[in-house]
Amino acid sequence: MTSPIDKKESLRLALCSKIISMEYLPGAVIDEVELEAQFGISRSPIREIIRQLAAEGYIELEQNRSPRVAPMSYSSLRMFFQAAPLIYIATTKLAALNADAEDVRVLRAIQSEFRAAMDSGNTKARMLLNNQLHLQIGQIARNIYLMPSLKRLLIDHARLGMTFYRSGAQEHNQEDSLAAADQHDWIIDAIEQHDSERAGQLVQEHWALSKKRMMDFVVPENLDVPIQF
Repeated sequence: MTSPIDKKESLRLALCSKIISMEYLPGAVIDEVELEAQFGISRSPIREIIRQLAAEGYIELEQNRSPRVAPMSYSSLRMFFQAAPLIYIATTKLAALNADAEDVRVLRAIQSEFRAAMDSGNTKARMLLNNQLHLQIGQIARNIYLMPSLKRLLIDHARLGMTFYRSGAQEHNQEDSLAAADQHDWIIDAIEQHDSERAGQLVQEHWALSKKRMMDFVVPENLDVPIQF
């Protein structure tokens, strides 16, 4: 029999997964009645989980309104692109300084699952595992000031990534996808070798590639349309 704690954790994980995989779109209403029926728990623990996820940046709460998935606006995306390289570089360099053998083992296990998801074409699993890898690097950094920012950053990075992959654009960027997977391996190698400068340089290149792919999707090449009169 599933305990109330297990049900609450199942609900939390399900909401996180649905939000970052874009099953729940930005701005969508979170239906508490539906969650109550689906997970078999009362409204009070549901609201507790919703408040927790709001504090982490997944959900937006406003007085006298239903909870909604955190929106993605022009201003939030601008802040995302400003903050991402700073946070990724800082956490990765610190991880290289602090990592032990067990930390590296966990990173390699996640990376193995990430490559398997790539090979199978499982886009959702791939994005979740990418988030898990970078979150694990943040945990290895062991810095209580950086972790909240990293967690918030990863929410929108995953949502942008899912938008990109769902568009079908990845079919034209297989080379970039393979390069990104290789960069994961090199970053883990640098962390294992405690080479913080190398780790920082690699994750900066990794971010630049990710940014390029997102920008290529947002600003596509002009269509070659003949004009006739």
